Amino acid sequence: MEKKVDVDLVLAVLLPGASEEERETSLAAFNEQNCTVFRFDVADQEKRKELCEGLLNILKTGTKSSCQLKCLEALRILSRDKKVLIPVACKENLQVLLRLARLDPGQEGLGEELHFPVIVEALKCLCNIVFNSPVAQKLSLELNVAAALCKLLQLCQDDPNTHTIRSFTLRLLFLLSLLHTDIRTQLRNELQALPLLTHVLEDTLSIRWLGKYEAAEDNLASPHSLKDIDCAIEALKALFNVTLDSWNVHSESDAQQFRSLTAILRHCLLTTAPTENKTEDLHSNTVNLLSNVPVSCLDVLISPEAQEGSMVYNGINMEAIQALLDFMEKRIDEGSSYRERLTPVLTLLTDCSRAHRNIRKFIKAQVLPPLRDVSNRPEVGTTIRNKLVRLMTNVDLGVKQIAAEFLFVLCKERVDSLLKYTGYGNAAGLLAARGLLAGGRGDHWYSDDEDTDTEEYRSAKPNINLITGHVEEPMPNPLDEMTEEQKEYEAMKLVHMFDRLSRDEVIKPMGMRSDGSVAPLEDLVYKSSNSDTD
Repeated sequence: MEKKVDVDLVLAVLLPGASEEERETSLAAFNEQNCTVFRFDVADQEKRKELCEGLLNILKTGTKSSCQLKCLEALRILSRDKKVLIPVACKENLQVLLRLARLDPGQEGLGEELHFPVIVEALKCLCNIVFNSPVAQKLSLELNVAAALCKLLQLCQDDPNTHTIRSFTLRLLFLLSLLHTDIRTQLRNELQALPLLTHVLEDTLSIRWLGKYEAAEDNLASPHSLKDIDCAIEALKALFNVTLDSWNVHSESDAQQFRSLTAILRHCLLTTAPTENKTEDLHSNTVNLLSNVPVSCLDVLISPEAQEGSMVYNGINMEAIQALLDFMEKRIDEGSSYRERLTPVLTLLTDCSRAHRNIRKFIKAQVLPPLRDVSNRPEVGTTIRNKLVRLMTNVDLGVKQIAAEFLFVLCKERVDSLLKYTGYGNAAGLLAARGLLAGGRGDHWYSDDEDTDTEEYRSAKPNINLITGHVEEPMPNPLDEMTEEQKEYEAMKLVHMFDRLSRDEVIKPMGMRSDGSVAPLEDLVYKSSNSDTD
């Protein structure tokens, strides 16, 4: 069994008089033993606070880089524990870490490459401290850390040796903009973070421009490493916070920035990372960010010219849209965490389909192709249509609403078209919420091109059960073999059952207004009786 490093021994070497070699040796042993520790012994809490103070005192007085690195590694490990951050999260100590991370306003340049690991480790410490300490979060506002981070990103531009510095700079920027709406506003307006972060993403992925809004990978660049992808993912996350509430573009320059960003995001959707998990992370964060892009700029996803071998529909390059559909189906097949993992891509595809006719027509051709076989219920099967119809009755209200909305938009918000693909039973929730139980159309305008039914569907249509959405085998009518007295008895039995359920408030009888919306039945009966009296 490995011998535990005594905190008291580490504290001893931090006192004046100990040599740097002794400190490095003791700290190296402590760091190695605790590098994977995230839960700490409560009994040692006060000693760990002392250790944090001792480490910061060494960093304040100045020491060689190797010793600084060991001190910062130990501080990063200790900063995982929220309860020991009280002595750390003060203005003086944060300024020490900001100086080591090259985030001090008085510092110019990154210094020698030899010191880069110290910068990275200081940034990691700041990430932990800011995430775990509300006091540090407030001090970050006072010290204007966001502006210093943007400046550090500019210093890292076009330097291939700064990938790790950029990654943790972006991570700290993401955390600050996540925790403070004021910082998001500052980044968006004062610091012009949108073009800056877009350039970081462009530089990280070695983008070359084939046209105004057509991004491609530089043929001369080496394949993307895990560090490249990690840095790109951090940039996407930071951009997500910066672009929140950006659905409405107010100027031509904003529109150009978002369209350039969308071109890069299209490239991200078609990029494969060194591992399957990293590819998933890259595409997931790309989809999240695309959800913030103004819908008027999303046509850039289909703007590149169609190339031989690419997915083409009516002469338009649909590779990016197909990638989104594949991503959506993969998330459906996962079968869990739909609200967090599926709704962003469903919302994005719904917005694209509502705003861009060619995208809607392509997606409908993939998701809702002309019906031929209607012998099975719409929710039964393995096609993407079957999977989406099943989601229309999901227990999660948000999931069922966006799935139904997506299919409704593909049907140009026509009730008769939606019912053809889903059946009335699956669509009832959406129609009730939209006040369309009596039929009709939604509020948005769509082109007048008509759907074309197949011969197979037209011949089967008279026999389709409108509730279930499929052709059912004729069933014997149980009433045919009953006498009139038996029919009356069963009818009254049903009335009493409904009455008891209603009185016990298990169910609430509802009726439909003239506009297609629903209301409690008693209200409708009361209103009707009053109108008769009048």
